[in-house]
Amino acid sequence: MGVQYCDFKDVDIDEVDALVVGSGFAGGVMARELAERGGKRVLVVEKRPHIGGNMYDEADEAGILVHRYGPHIFHTNDERAFDYVRRFTEWRDYQHEVLADWYGTYLPVPFNKNSMEIAFGEEKAARLTEKLVDTFGDERKVTITELRAQDDPELSEIADFVYKNVFLYYTQKQWGLTPEEVDPSVTARVPVFVSRDNRYFQDAFQGMPLHGYTPLFERMLDHENIQVCLGVEAESVFDLEFESDDEDAPLSAINVKDRPFTGPIVYTGPLDELFLSRFGRLPYRSLDFVYETHDADHVLPCGTVNFTVTEDYTRITEFKYLTGQETDKTTIMKEYSHSYDDPKTQTPYYAIINDENAAHYERYRALTKSLPNFHPLGRLAEYRYYNMDVIIGRALALADELVG
Repeated sequence: MGVQYCDFKDVDIDEVDALVVGSGFAGGVMARELAERGGKRVLVVEKRPHIGGNMYDEADEAGILVHRYGPHIFHTNDERAFDYVRRFTEWRDYQHEVLADWYGTYLPVPFNKNSMEIAFGEEKAARLTEKLVDTFGDERKVTITELRAQDDPELSEIADFVYKNVFLYYTQKQWGLTPEEVDPSVTARVPVFVSRDNRYFQDAFQGMPLHGYTPLFERMLDHENIQVCLGVEAESVFDLEFESDDEDAPLSAINVKDRPFTGPIVYTGPLDELFLSRFGRLPYRSLDFVYETHDADHVLPCGTVNFTVTEDYTRITEFKYLTGQETDKTTIMKEYSHSYDDPKTQTPYYAIINDENAAHYERYRALTKSLPNFHPLGRLAEYRYYNMDVIIGRALALADELVG
């Protein structure tokens, strides 16, 4: 049948039982579950001209399948989440590897036994590895805080090296921070992997949709009870009513096409933008992407290289590693991180999570708690960082609540 696309002005809202804002994993899974398991007539509204959210991919002019909103590698230990998405695609086994460019020398990331040999030389690395295994055990991830807590200057030396050469500059670029502003709690989680496993993830399942993420979402939203409207802003769909004129007064109703909508509303966009930023915008980091196509089989030694001590960009991804395509050209993508200043021209990618911003978010969230049919879901709506599998799991859990 294919996805049923529609024009919002032609939608009869009386024939809609549930409304989903956004068509990434949060919105896509909820739309399918409400339609299939709940038997509801679902309308999905998506502000972009395509479905799939930040997972959207397409072939570029060279025929390379590229991700338009940054690389997305699927990995999970959640069997239910994996079983769910594999209904909609075949999978290509792919074990992602990341290297740090250390002044032209490549170090596996997370920093591990192989990285240690490159950084310190084989003889010293053997001694350091023995100390790590004796102290923490083999095949373990140890934080640099744990290393510094040991009364051993050589273990502290490992921690200092990783902090300065793998973590610090990359984090400054990613988050726009000075060294003094880097949160110690974030630093505390930086790992050293006592292993020779160069994979970036150790999850039980890792892979890529064989034909890309976009066909996965096309199958997910292909249901007789689902309609999808593209190019529609949520603010143009909803007419919000409040209990009073007070700035913090909660919602009393959400109207759609001049009548209260009482069915489930699953909202996956930025919560502050729904309320026209009445309390000020929630802070995010945004990204710019620069694509380059080269007449070569490959230009990187693996899927992603992080630039941890040089360059203005944070990392480069070469998509052919992810897709497994065999062509005589290759496309890479450089990522530049910057502040999120203009919702009309920029995309919010990473919530800047701290106590102040969490309180700021909760002020927006409080406006919606008076409406039991309104469900914020996903990275933007919940102002959280979630991997794809976690969002799928949260969507399935919400579906369990709503339709059993």
